[in-house]
Amino acid sequence: MNKEKTKTVLIDSFLELIRKTSAELPPDIITALTYYAKQEDANTKASWAVELMEENIKLAKEKSAPLCQDTGSLLFYVDYHSGLGVSTLELKSAIQKAVILATEKGYLRQNSINSITGKNEPSNVGPSHPHILFEEQGEEFIDARLILKGGGCENVGVQYSLPHAPLSAGRDLEGAKRVILDAVLQAQGKGCSPGYLGVCIGGDRSSGYEESKRQLLRAVSDENPLPELKHLEQEIVEMANQLGIGPMGFGGKTTLFGCKIGHLNRLPASFFVTISYMCWSYRRQGMRLASDFTISKWHY
Repeated sequence: MNKEKTKTVLIDSFLELIRKTSAELPPDIITALTYYAKQEDANTKASWAVELMEENIKLAKEKSAPLCQDTGSLLFYVDYHSGLGVSTLELKSAIQKAVILATEKGYLRQNSINSITGKNEPSNVGPSHPHILFEEQGEEFIDARLILKGGGCENVGVQYSLPHAPLSAGRDLEGAKRVILDAVLQAQGKGCSPGYLGVCIGGDRSSGYEESKRQLLRAVSDENPLPELKHLEQEIVEMANQLGIGPMGFGGKTTLFGCKIGHLNRLPASFFVTISYMCWSYRRQGMRLASDFTISKWHY
């Protein structure tokens, strides 16, 4: 395949990834929403809010329109193989062009703002927007995953440095649990609950945020391979759903759909716990590209 044809096919594949991520929630997210919707009492603000969410999901898919007016930051995770004859520069160019086309077609809103001038960037392309993380892998295909993360849920993300005296949170998993639940309590439904948490224990300040967002790539049903973290994930969801915050902060039984926790090594002097919050409109999708760069499968 010549370079121009390769570029065209790559752009088309990434454009479809953006469209699908923006307009269609993955089955595992819908299953979780359906399950927890049944927990809410009928004829309450909580049940009303969840019913609107379900209607919104249906209409967005039917019309191939954004699930949310805030189409969010674009976070791409691309695992590639160098033997396929396409460089990261070419992949980056294809992704940026796909973002521009997706914006023109209405799959994305013009949400990229120049932080110095305050002016909107109509193309949705600018410094770190989209944000792309590349990783070379050994198998001969390309895996690309995308998270669209809105500003509301991004605003309630937080990082704690342990020990944290106000919560008597020490440098251990019990301390981590206390600050994670505090993050949910402080959000009070802001960030469009019910939501999902991606958490990183350890790392430095920057790697902690990166890993916490990478945890959001995990499927809802995925179980942590570390028993202590598996237990902590389950405990966080159970305890958060007893806080009474509920859908959109209206009160109710469902504040969190899930919690995924990873860990990174840290320095002796630092112990960070980083929490990234994702709203109910959990726009996350992934695709595998075959050797001809067409989409061979969806990951969610």
